[in-house]
Amino acid sequence: MTTQLPIETEITPVVLKFHPVINITDDQLYEFCQLNKDFRIERQASGEIVIMSPTGSETDQRNFDLIGQLWVWTKQDGTGVGFGSSGGFTLPSGAVRSPDAAWIKKIDWEAIPPAQRQKFAPICPEFVIELPSASDSLKLLKTKMEEYIKNGTLLGWLIDRVHRKVYIYRANAAVEELDNPTKLSGENILPGFLLDLRGVW
Repeated sequence: MTTQLPIETEITPVVLKFHPVINITDDQLYEFCQLNKDFRIERQASGEIVIMSPTGSETDQRNFDLIGQLWVWTKQDGTGVGFGSSGGFTLPSGAVRSPDAAWIKKIDWEAIPPAQRQKFAPICPEFVIELPSASDSLKLLKTKMEEYIKNGTLLGWLIDRVHRKVYIYRANAAVEELDNPTKLSGENILPGFLLDLRGVW
């Protein structure tokens, strides 16, 4: 039996332009985010600040299930570290992004100076997941997934609950679209990891 999701109006994020009048440093952006924790804030590679509303409760509950599965595998595997939706990363392009879930090899994470790890670490995760709510723009999220891949992500999942589709992004490969899958494999990036989507749908 298919669960009917409520129809929501797509919400467009607020985009603030500062450059070239003001150049916001990485430290200033971090402090700005700390002062506005009720919002999801990211930075485009071109410098614009993107402000989004908090995730809805249902989406967050399903994201919690997703992160829980990744956490269990990460602890058992031991070769990397996992992150939830509150963590931000400064990509090589200069963009600051906060995927709903991410994973980084432990050796790469530990190579970052501790002081930089405390803010928006200068690294692009090897693996990312985006789980949009019904009001999020799928088009914008697809662009974001492509950005992750261009900046070093090896495997990314965009999970569209509204249409029960998953878009799989891989380095040097075309995007793969799956219809209503029950499980997703971490392939050779997260060997042995299987995401059970029954708790996500």
